[in-house]
Amino acid sequence: MPVPTGPLEVRAVFYDRQGAAAEVLRFGEAPRPEPGPGEARVRLVASGVNPADCKRRAGQGYGMEFPRVIPNSDGAGLVDALGPGAEGTPPPGSRVWLYNAQRGRPFGTAAEFTCVPADCLAPLPEGVPFEAGACLGIPAMTAHRCLFADGPLSGLSVLVTGGGGAVGNYAVQLARWGGAALVLATARAGWQAEDAQAAGAHAVIDRGEDVAARVMEASGGRGVDRVVEVDFGGNAAVWSAVLANNGVVAAYASGGDPAPAIPFPSLMRRNVTVRTVMLNNAPLAARRQAQADIVAWLREGPPRLHRIAGTFPLAQTATAHAAVEAGGKRGTVVVLPTG
Repeated sequence: MPVPTGPLEVRAVFYDRQGAAAEVLRFGEAPRPEPGPGEARVRLVASGVNPADCKRRAGQGYGMEFPRVIPNSDGAGLVDALGPGAEGTPPPGSRVWLYNAQRGRPFGTAAEFTCVPADCLAPLPEGVPFEAGACLGIPAMTAHRCLFADGPLSGLSVLVTGGGGAVGNYAVQLARWGGAALVLATARAGWQAEDAQAAGAHAVIDRGEDVAARVMEASGGRGVDRVVEVDFGGNAAVWSAVLANNGVVAAYASGGDPAPAIPFPSLMRRNVTVRTVMLNNAPLAARRQAQADIVAWLREGPPRLHRIAGTFPLAQTATAHAAVEAGGKRGTVVVLPTG
């Protein structure tokens, strides 16, 4: 498929087949996307790279969704144009952050412009850098869904596993903002534990310890009401032991064991709820509430902790994807379409 030429071109990174980033990602020009009904076009200033973006490009659990794909789902920038029926969207020139750009759509955020449904946009408050806005999308909204899908947190106790990760770090911060009385986090020693502490965890438990015993000790033997779980299968022995009566485990990954056995009788006796979380097809009302709450959280209180693991110019998107796949990143890798 030839790279088109003409006056309405924009710089973009795209792939026509799945594979390793360095082999399939191409930097060039693409037609400028035009907003359809209910859509907005955004001039992107920053694009967030998530593990799911890399898996889609690599073909790990995902087929080739379109003949040509511009990767990356999250981003931040300025509203550039509105399609028919998008009048309620922030007007052109507004600062916004966005998500789901490349979910069921070919136009992701590794480009100078993208078009998304108006529901995928949220205001980016003044003072929050675009690079930080590009970190929100999938991580912050997944954290919100895990925390609040089963009601308010005020006065409850929460355990966040993987408190040094992108989702986990936002989950700690949002749990504190939501009024949780006790927020515990697990993390590896070093910068991950330091970041979980900086996010506001009342206590950080080293993953090498007896986590269940430490959680029960910290909660006075009661256990916790909510668990935000980064590894449902790998950590099943922990969350199943520490949930209090009527507790909820909300899991967004299960890398340690994708098909775990769980102690059903014990969970049933405590009326435990098991919730799995996939952001892109969560109820629209829940996603709208997550956007509204995240904007409120950004506007209230002190500056929030947004961890940017590294920034790359658009032409180096393949290097950015490789940095995510290498693991060990401290926060979100960001691509700068205007850089």
